Amino acid sequence: MSDIQLSPLAAVKDHGIALLFSNYLRAQQISSDVRPHEGEFIVLCDQQHVEQAKDYFQEFVQNPYAEKYQQAAWQSGEAVHVEKSALTTSFKQQFLSHAGLVTLIVFVLCWLVFIASALGWKQSLFFELRFFTQLSLANLVSEPWRLVGAAFFHFSLLHIVFNTMWWWQLGGAIEKIMGKTELLNVFFVSAILSNFGQYIVSGPNFGGLSGVVYAVFGYVWIAGWLAPEKGLHLAKPIIGFMLFFLVLGFVDLLPINVANTAHTVGLLSGSLLAWMRFGKWSQR
Repeated sequence: MSDIQLSPLAAVKDHGIALLFSNYLRAQQISSDVRPHEGEFIVLCDQQHVEQAKDYFQEFVQNPYAEKYQQAAWQSGEAVHVEKSALTTSFKQQFLSHAGLVTLIVFVLCWLVFIASALGWKQSLFFELRFFTQLSLANLVSEPWRLVGAAFFHFSLLHIVFNTMWWWQLGGAIEKIMGKTELLNVFFVSAILSNFGQYIVSGPNFGGLSGVVYAVFGYVWIAGWLAPEKGLHLAKPIIGFMLFFLVLGFVDLLPINVANTAHTVGLLSGSLLAWMRFGKWSQR
């Protein structure tokens, strides 16, 4: 080790971040060290592997909290303390970078409605947002927001966390790759159709983004099948989980009331939109 020459590779402000990357380099069999310098921390590496280490660093800065870097720290046996502010900043950057404007607006509206409900306006908000109690042309003209309003109302913390998590993940991917207009189209078509389908089956007393979530799931699933070059993709375990949860609702084994019709119509509408967008006949 004494004849190995270490050269400065990068300077970072957080000691924990510097140690994470240094440990990762060591896991890649590249000698590395961290030294303080004028309020920053310099990551040094073996001169013979500087170019390779630079490539690793460019990948690292995109997502420094990826699992593989944490594993390298654990394997090294060295305790790495990362400042909470750095973790918070990284989370915000990743959250915002994945979600476009449409994704964020729907996400925030759902949570604002949920928070307001928890503060005492639950009943009034539900009656204001729920689907039409009587569907007529006059009601459509006077209160058009009821076509989609129920999608923003959630009944429990688990309900909203599940829905907004998948909306952020899948809706964000659609918006990032296909654009705002495409996501808006998926949202409005699936919200209207799934709400209407659930209304026909059970009346107006339902709510949640689940129908839209199953629509973006169906869209990404079919898009990954028909046009994998677009980059929209779902792992098979995720597909299996979402379909299993859909079926589970129909066999009535869940301890909560599930809007099965909204889920099914949402899945079909999102899948159909993807088929129309990426199917061979759509290019004619």
